[in-house]
Amino acid sequence: MSCNGDPNVRTPNADILAQQGVHFTNALSGFPLCCPFRGSLLTGRYPHHCVPGHEYPLPEGQPTIAKPFKDAGYQTAYFGKWHLDGFHERNGRAAMHITKPERRGGFDTWVGYENNNSQWDSWVHGGAGKDAFHYRLPGYETDELSKLFIKHLRDRAEEAKSGNAKPFFAVLSVQPPHDPYVAPEEYMRRFNPAKLEMRRNVPPVKAIEEQARRDLAGYYAMIENWDDNVGRIRQVLQETGLAWNTHIVYFSDHGDMHGSQGQYRKTAPWEESIRIPFIISGGQPRYERWRNGRVSVLLNHVDIAPTTLGLCGIPKPSWMEGTDYSHLRIQKENAPSEPDSAYLQNVIPTGHPNSVARPYRGLVTKDGWKLVCFENTPWLMFNLAEDPFELANLAHNNRYRAERRKLLSRLRQWVADTGDTFPVPED
Repeated sequence: MSCNGDPNVRTPNADILAQQGVHFTNALSGFPLCCPFRGSLLTGRYPHHCVPGHEYPLPEGQPTIAKPFKDAGYQTAYFGKWHLDGFHERNGRAAMHITKPERRGGFDTWVGYENNNSQWDSWVHGGAGKDAFHYRLPGYETDELSKLFIKHLRDRAEEAKSGNAKPFFAVLSVQPPHDPYVAPEEYMRRFNPAKLEMRRNVPPVKAIEEQARRDLAGYYAMIENWDDNVGRIRQVLQETGLAWNTHIVYFSDHGDMHGSQGQYRKTAPWEESIRIPFIISGGQPRYERWRNGRVSVLLNHVDIAPTTLGLCGIPKPSWMEGTDYSHLRIQKENAPSEPDSAYLQNVIPTGHPNSVARPYRGLVTKDGWKLVCFENTPWLMFNLAEDPFELANLAHNNRYRAERRKLLSRLRQWVADTGDTFPVPED
């Protein structure tokens, strides 16, 4: 995002959300892969208790965030990518797979797809029985899903005018920016790969840099297209009067490496993969007790559901493991204590090219240390406060042995506290 200092991209609508809301500058994807992140997002549970790997299903009987919202009288809706029904692409194209109604997380309205990876040939389905539907979106995925979402918002506004309104919780889950990195032509024309400013940790290797530049041009085009759709959504909220009492929670499920450290795609524990935007905005600044600004708390994927519920005054269910950080937006008494670190995982590797092929566990601390381990082996250790681009791996440098031991001890505690199983190295 441009508000985070990226020189290549323009995101005015996300920047407005950040300016008018609370911008979490240290938000993390504790398992930077779509299926495990989405499982944790919807349940507030760690991946080893929920969705441990790629194409693994949401467990039978596992409630999602839709349940406490519905119990509190909210109408719930979900639009877009789901990827939680456990369908395997080796059995066919996931866009053609129909997620049964009982497997849609308990949402009242559900218009989605399992997985797609083809932004110009995107299919959605929903409904049940004689009302079931499955059709191809007529245009580019982000634009079309945003149109469906906007119609849903207008319908809620009409209910409000008629006096039949219920509070609503609605999710829009677009896949772009995601490979293949292709956006509508008007956005692609904005980016010349040769003129992009690369991150300092992209190695000066011709093949790596050429791919990174090609991919990034499309990636940034996708982001600017998405940002325009965010603007349309914000405009509809204003026009319909819903903006006054609607929270907007804006985030991504992971980042992409794009040549940093010589790596591509996701699942990696480096910053480009695990750091995500996370903004709580919306509403109008009419409440003196509402806060805005930048906060550095280590918000993780399991914290998103409890925090979203907390914004609406709904208690966290006992089965959610994350922390409610809504007090950072809405001033409250008895705010929870903040963890001293965030837990990182790659529970079941995908085995895909350009992904980390071994399980790992790790942590990032409030004071800027990161440690990541393979089974019984330290792998990465960085002092992010001094080395934000992770250029100096200290994991095997005994000058930092005392700090490494302290981090290993905290990692063992994370494994124990979360009921995980992983052989953390002794030193």
